[in-house]
Amino acid sequence: MPVDEALIHSIVQQVMAGMQLQESAAGMHGVFRDMNDAIEAAKEAQKVMRVMTLDQREKIISEIRKKTNENAEILANMGVSETGMGNVGDKILKHRLTADKTPGTEDITTIAWSGDRGLTLVEMGPFGVIGAITPATNPSETVICNSIGMIAGGNTVVFNPHPNAKKVTIFTINMINEASLAAGGPDNIACTVENPTLDSSSVMMKHKDIPLLVATGGPGVVTAVLSSGKRAIGAGAGNPPALVDETADVPKAARDIVNGCTFDNNLPCIAEKEVVAVDSICDELMNAFINDNGCYLASKEVQDKLIATVITPKGALNRKCVGRDARTLLSMVGVNVGADIRCIVFEGPKEHPLITTELMMPILGVVRVKDFAEGVETAVWLEHGNRHSAHIHSKNVDRITTYARAMDTAILVKNGPSYAALGFGGEGYPTFTIASRTGEGLTSAATFTKRRRCVMSDSLCIR
Repeated sequence: MPVDEALIHSIVQQVMAGMQLQESAAGMHGVFRDMNDAIEAAKEAQKVMRVMTLDQREKIISEIRKKTNENAEILANMGVSETGMGNVGDKILKHRLTADKTPGTEDITTIAWSGDRGLTLVEMGPFGVIGAITPATNPSETVICNSIGMIAGGNTVVFNPHPNAKKVTIFTINMINEASLAAGGPDNIACTVENPTLDSSSVMMKHKDIPLLVATGGPGVVTAVLSSGKRAIGAGAGNPPALVDETADVPKAARDIVNGCTFDNNLPCIAEKEVVAVDSICDELMNAFINDNGCYLASKEVQDKLIATVITPKGALNRKCVGRDARTLLSMVGVNVGADIRCIVFEGPKEHPLITTELMMPILGVVRVKDFAEGVETAVWLEHGNRHSAHIHSKNVDRITTYARAMDTAILVKNGPSYAALGFGGEGYPTFTIASRTGEGLTSAATFTKRRRCVMSDSLCIR
């Protein structure tokens, strides 16, 4: 049944006229001083969103895509400046990828069965107001990607961003709301607070009007949302290994691995964090890293200094090192190198702290194994059961299959750089919320909907 356009317009006017909410604290759309006010604003906006047609939602999404592309350089520069992580060039590419390839309303589908006993439909409906926690590693990219998918499903969203990325997040949320208003939609389809804290996160997670939580970040924040008692989607840690066997095109494997590892200074959770190499090609691979792909071979002394620098005494990552480039990391341990150095490599045992720890920086430890079987066993151990991402370079289909089954990850990239998993140099769509822990995998608009069955018994079958 067609939606009455006049009715929608009337609802929009009533909601907007009736909203007596606290003025946007930061002077921007969707930004509030108090989390309760942010949730109330998103709740009012969702009353409009839920009755909008898919075409109307798609107009908002198209405007978000447009504004993201227009502001890609600003967003990238803001992200690097505020967080100190990543590099501007790669972040521009990530924003354009998010704008162009994140699924919209085309991901919202209906299943129908028609038979002698009538007609049954299963439709995708909105949850309502979604509560989302976002990281400092990919702050604006995650907000844009989540917003497109959630809005496509008819939801609105309240974000509690990482405090170290609040400025770029506020800018992004304002941009999203401006896009909605420009497309004839409501304000406050995405909301946040001007000073996100653990307390504001707790308010969001416990609020009665938040039926679904989505967390993108480390194991701590994912555990928190999974302990909330609510439906939760958790996109957590990974330590993706790249296995290279003796059938691989070794020069290409070296190039792909370094390109993936160094993209945005290794901030993507899918990026190659360590390499497992079969003994017969390990020397060739190391030579390709060092001689052809801008890698610095770290001595034992440099490795020890790096361990003391990038990992704290308590075993956590030094935040001042996360997302920094190889030259900066080396300078921190007294090593000066040229601009051609992109990555730090070394060979070590799988238990090496720089190998077994997910670093999120361009440091690539290589574990030498005697054969493919040992390589699979080692890679499974290094991935730590996160079931997040893994990569393999091999021309043997049976081995690729064996590896894929053993790793059981949400993402597996074969004979390519890790970022191919997100549709950058590979097929498929991007996402910055990869829910390996809760099983949704690469989230999209369909992920943020609930299934509803509508049955017409003994009618509307006309065959």
